[in-house]
Amino acid sequence: EVQLVESGGGLVQPGGSLRLSCAASGFAFDESAMSWVRQPPGRGLEWVSGISWNAGSRYYAESMKGRFTISRDNAKNTLYLMMDSLRSEDTAVYYCAKDLGSYTAFDFWGQGTQVTVAS
Repeated sequence: EVQLVESGGGLVQPGGSLRLSCAASGFAFDESAMSWVRQPPGRGLEWVSGISWNAGSRYYAESMKGRFTISRDNAKNTLYLMMDSLRSEDTAVYYCAKDLGSYTAFDFWGQGTQVTVAS
């Protein structure tokens, strides 16, 4: 059974940082591209960042470039998202997703972790 379990969300002030983690199991994590996707309150899903199976390629949505860093530890079957210089508009539920390879389609999702940026 594929499982993706996110953690690390919470309340942070504008300009602060958070690191999200996603523990994966039930599939060949070290062979899979992965993505982070978020859903702001009252809005649709928004792709945030993607990483290839060996971390050789990393991609970011335009508004996240220079502020977010995606990484992975294949030995620990864990995906990370380091978020710096957080803004109120980054408030969302953040999901990790097993990518189908195009960073536009996903076959498994975690339950999500809430990130709230507010003073």
